[in-house]
Amino acid sequence: MTTIRQMACFRRRVVLHARKTGNVSETARFFMVTRQSVHRWIARYDGTLESLMDRSKRPHYHPSQHRPEEIRRVLSVCRQNKTLGLVCLWVRLRQRFGYKRTISALYRLLRREGVMPPPGRKRRHKSQPYEQIPIPGARIQVDVKYVPKECLVGSLAGKNVYQYTAIDECTRWRYAAIYDELSAWNSAHFVGELRKRFPFEIACIQTDNGSEFTSRLQGARKLSAFEIYLAGEGIEHKTIKVATPRHNGKVERSHRSDQERFYEHRTFFSLRYLKDQFIRYLGESNRQPLMAHDWRSANQMLRHYQEVV
Repeated sequence: MTTIRQMACFRRRVVLHARKTGNVSETARFFMVTRQSVHRWIARYDGTLESLMDRSKRPHYHPSQHRPEEIRRVLSVCRQNKTLGLVCLWVRLRQRFGYKRTISALYRLLRREGVMPPPGRKRRHKSQPYEQIPIPGARIQVDVKYVPKECLVGSLAGKNVYQYTAIDECTRWRYAAIYDELSAWNSAHFVGELRKRFPFEIACIQTDNGSEFTSRLQGARKLSAFEIYLAGEGIEHKTIKVATPRHNGKVERSHRSDQERFYEHRTFFSLRYLKDQFIRYLGESNRQPLMAHDWRSANQMLRHYQEVV
């Protein structure tokens, strides 16, 4: 790749050759450049290499850039309202002074004027080697999603509804159910329903540290109803590190898909209706092809392991 300095050196050779021969056309043919370029470089050359380097192509003026009076107005409002955030400042400028620029243009102006500090650099998370689970049921991730209140109408308006979700780490097969209460007893009931539908023995269940799963962060000395149920059934209970939801990444990602594909554009007027619609959606999600399984669905992977066993 030709650098700016290399290009300037080439142009100097062209200029010196043209001065030596006194023939611009011959120089242009020899170096395979246009005569106009040779004339331009001769006019620019003052004996220094810097004079032949490429200059900035940035325009001196742009029709949509901030005018000087706009800059003064913005900086004045900033000085008088130092506690205003970017959005509030943009809204005030639009409402009171007829400011027409976009919020991103205002942000760039404030950054350029030194009013807003640059964003801090985030520490990049270094992922640890992932432990592959080769056997269905060896570890199942369980989590709870709050059903968005925006999609609850009628008798459900203003109420709290919860979606319990379990996903097998090996096959990515999911089971989920809707509950109207968040409690350790409901968590145990959910696992009981999961065991009826999952065709393999469950060895380990992994959850976060919510009170619906464990009581160890609440200072209680006795086990929760969920922990008692798992211990009685011989199922290991594994909790992830506090405030680290990525350790339950599969079920967390599935909740985001549920938000985008199921809750985003629907409304539910009763708990029964919500449950019926969710059962249909759950069946469709287990039939979706997955890239992790070479575009085979979770149901296909489950049948594959059943045939192998």
